[in-house]
Amino acid sequence: MTRIDRRFAALKDEGRGGLVTFITAGDPDHDTSLALLKALPKAGADIIELGMPFSDPMADGPAIQASSQRALKAGQTMKKTLAMVKAFREQDKTTPLVLMGYYNPIYVYPAASFLKDAATAGVDGLIVVDLPPEEDEELRPAASEAGLNFIRLATPTTDAKRLPAVLANSSGFVYYVSIAGITGTAAPDVTKVGAHIARIKAQTDLPIAVGFGVRTKEQVKSLARTADAVVVGSALVSAVAQSLDQAGKATKATASSVLSLVEQLASGLRETADANA
Repeated sequence: MTRIDRRFAALKDEGRGGLVTFITAGDPDHDTSLALLKALPKAGADIIELGMPFSDPMADGPAIQASSQRALKAGQTMKKTLAMVKAFREQDKTTPLVLMGYYNPIYVYPAASFLKDAATAGVDGLIVVDLPPEEDEELRPAASEAGLNFIRLATPTTDAKRLPAVLANSSGFVYYVSIAGITGTAAPDVTKVGAHIARIKAQTDLPIAVGFGVRTKEQVKSLARTADAVVVGSALVSAVAQSLDQAGKATKATASSVLSLVEQLASGLRETADANA
């Protein structure tokens, strides 16, 4: 079993959904980002998505776009991102960590070297949002051979004809995009999301994590009633942005503001587990 498999099995035993937290590597700077990454599990993150900064993150809304720009301006590179993962793994051997982003930074690394270095650093999986099933032959099989889960996205517009292609060769979990559009721009409709999750679960045994537009403790609790995990990203990178000083630099409040939000979101899931016990 992979770290991701073990974590979802543990969540099932606990009777609750998982919290997946997204931050962008190097935002607002390398040292602050690494400190935040290391602190996320204790704050309540069950799985971590670490964004690979990219200059043209087309699927992301303003908050995550801005986080990528801050990271790139501060000098973040893919090698530094993988070094962050390695440093994280020196203290945490159990929390699953998934790299999320776009194919271009992987392609120019180049891809074969990236997969080797990512696996060595301790990455568990990849979410490459601009690489559909028809275009992933260059990366997906090699990623699987390297021991990395290849996690695909399903959306509200993924119909019954399209869904089997999305699920084929997926591993780890399925990321269900709860809204049509870019990240952080609308709130998910819990009833509609539940219906889509039921449709996907009928065709796969993989856990399903729901993301895009999730910001509050109540949203997390509601979505976790049908999903196996809930992803929060834009709210966390927005907390980073709001904590910076006028020069765009980290302050004493940067890490604490993000971690307190993670604690709040995670508490809702643990309340659910306690109620079900």
